[in-house]
Amino acid sequence: MAEFRGSYIIAYTPFTEGGAAIDHEGLRRFIDWQIKEGTHGLIALGSFGQFLSITDEERTAIVESFVSQAAGRAPVLVGTMDAHTPNAVRYSKEAEALGADGIMVAPPYYYTPTDDEIFEYYKKVSEAVSIPIMLYNNPFTTNVDMSAALVARLTKAFENVRYIKESSGFADRTYDIVRLTDGVMNSFAGSRVYESFLMGAAGYVSPPGSYAPRQSAQMWESLVNGDLAGGKLLSDKFAELARTIRAGHPSYGNLCYNRELVRLAGYPIGDPRPPFFSLATLGKEGAERMAQITPMFEEIRSINLAKAAAE
Repeated sequence: MAEFRGSYIIAYTPFTEGGAAIDHEGLRRFIDWQIKEGTHGLIALGSFGQFLSITDEERTAIVESFVSQAAGRAPVLVGTMDAHTPNAVRYSKEAEALGADGIMVAPPYYYTPTDDEIFEYYKKVSEAVSIPIMLYNNPFTTNVDMSAALVARLTKAFENVRYIKESSGFADRTYDIVRLTDGVMNSFAGSRVYESFLMGAAGYVSPPGSYAPRQSAQMWESLVNGDLAGGKLLSDKFAELARTIRAGHPSYGNLCYNRELVRLAGYPIGDPRPPFFSLATLGKEGAERMAQITPMFEEIRSINLAKAAAE
């Protein structure tokens, strides 16, 4: 079974003008750039990939593009969650059949299922595939907060449940997960990267990697290699930038800003699909927010921890 470690990105889905279609050429350029910059792994069709805003036909084509373009150079995971269990199973089986290295699966969202219902959902998914499953705990979008005890239960029951993207916002949750699973479960931070590393995280999955992949990868490598000060520096910088972005549009209403940063890095991926606004739609508000964000982004991109370590 594949082993995942390090800086994994939730990849944006590139769209053509107005979100009319998937921009597969832009997607291939984006993937090549990510791998060249040192990204350790790619996750397609997560929250920032707008998995809820694509058709089943588009889903298939997106997964095919990720797998074929990555071509084994970096692991590819696919978000296969759905509120309807048969759909989650179908998406998971398709991802494995198309060559994905793993899947990322959030619990059924909106309905607030019980722990036993969540267990049965993951049981169906686990039995349908042989590739690794990364649980995705994001109570802000699913309306479910999977406790460390539930994660331990799932880890013990299913051999391919060995990873979790832990986005509860509580770094100490990572410690509890590692402790209750005797280190079998590999926790990936969804935020608070430096703090989560100290608590035993095996990697992190976060938006910054999509627009500053080199610095994102170097942040994690620095922490692993013992340069805690360097890793903390970038962790804090990324957190400050994220707070500034979210101040204008909390949750996922800030997608246009993140996409604009990818464009500024030289890899345009288009505007988000509705219901989210484009940067142009925001007008003065968007311009003022970008005037705050851009210098912070450029400062982050100027940091080279690898070069500093070599010197």
